[in-house]
Amino acid sequence: MVDQPEDMKKPRTSVELFAGGGGLAMAVHQAGFRPLLFNEFNNRACETLVASARKTLGVDGLLRTEERRPSPPRPGEPAPLYPGDVRDLDMSKLKGQVDVLAGGPPCQPFSAGGVAKGDEDKRNMFPAMFQAVREIRPKAVICENVRGLLRPSFAEYFQYIQNELSLPFEKRDDEARWQDHNAHLTRILGGLSDDDGDPDHYKVVMVPVNAADYGVPQIRNRVVLVAFRADLGVDIEAFTKYVKTQPFSEPALQRSMRDEDGPYWQRHPDVPGHVRDRVRARLPKVIKEDDCQPWRTLRDAIEGYGTDEKLPALPAVDLSRLHEKFNFGKEIGVVDHIGWPGARIYKGHTPNELDRPAKTVKAGVHGVPGGESVMLTDKLVREPSAGGETYQHRYMTVRETARVMTFPDEWLGSGPRGEQMRQLGNAVPVVLGEFFAHAVADALTAAGH
Repeated sequence: MVDQPEDMKKPRTSVELFAGGGGLAMAVHQAGFRPLLFNEFNNRACETLVASARKTLGVDGLLRTEERRPSPPRPGEPAPLYPGDVRDLDMSKLKGQVDVLAGGPPCQPFSAGGVAKGDEDKRNMFPAMFQAVREIRPKAVICENVRGLLRPSFAEYFQYIQNELSLPFEKRDDEARWQDHNAHLTRILGGLSDDDGDPDHYKVVMVPVNAADYGVPQIRNRVVLVAFRADLGVDIEAFTKYVKTQPFSEPALQRSMRDEDGPYWQRHPDVPGHVRDRVRARLPKVIKEDDCQPWRTLRDAIEGYGTDEKLPALPAVDLSRLHEKFNFGKEIGVVDHIGWPGARIYKGHTPNELDRPAKTVKAGVHGVPGGESVMLTDKLVREPSAGGETYQHRYMTVRETARVMTFPDEWLGSGPRGEQMRQLGNAVPVVLGEFFAHAVADALTAAGH
């Protein structure tokens, strides 16, 4: 994308809805956007936003407000946080002042077999996102959501979501079926030309992503929607090509591990020989060549290589103390690096491996279902029932999980361990969000905005 001299860059602004623990909000800030408003419904997540605001969100504190029609803060003032239902907000005072509207609106399953308006899940928050677009007319919109929206049973409704984002001012009648409204939107979009410049229209780019392909040390399949106002003249084709070109790859990781003294092992010289041998023995005989950087691994994240800025390695977890809730980070001031007893492995509950990207961090209501918070260590132990040796396993700490989500160590999750893991599982990895936020900023700059 386009690089501009520092003196040509203009201050940009953002609004973050459904902010959760702050992953996407943090990413947008790090891409150079000044937040004008945050919204989050969950009280614990609001506490996290307030606790982490100064160091991670780049604002001089957050001001919790019950004001339903908040005014934008001046530079240097605390940004308002509305801790409630976004549908109660009136954002009209922000009209014309917002460069990017960002958020991951919940989109719960609806009855695919039904045809009436009532068959849609009332927890679907995309309509609230479209209402925000109508009120503030942002230059661009960034939405992240689950890959499940691409399932065949959701295909028509997901296209409807994209059509609504393209034409947010074609508001649906309260009594209209979504299928009828979608047909109406489809007819309008079919009559638009490629050079349409109507400020009521948005040009939408849909990108299926695996976060590992963008530098996140985690396999996380999601969908990112980006929309630009049609009157801005953004080069949509160039933007689409850029964001769909993955900078990281699995073959690049495999090549870095192939040789005994390969770059990956040079970065991690203390990995035991039996672990290296096991990892290298599973590599494919023929590895694809590409120009990508290597996928980042769980070991990379724990050792401080999970982001572009090297972090200190997290203190080692003493495997003799796995029966305790011991604070392994206390002595050096690392928060929430606390062991958790009782980790188990069984069929369908398989652990993370250190020398792969972590499995998807999930927000399980009744605990994480597939072993996503359990990891194998480098220590071999006797396992009579398995007929030999296996690797000892343990739960990941909250801080290790936060690093897998590419949150900085200054991030302070509110609530007990389960609540913090829920916030992390619902978040957008900071590195992934930052990639898209930078791309949006560059596209706006290239178009002269």
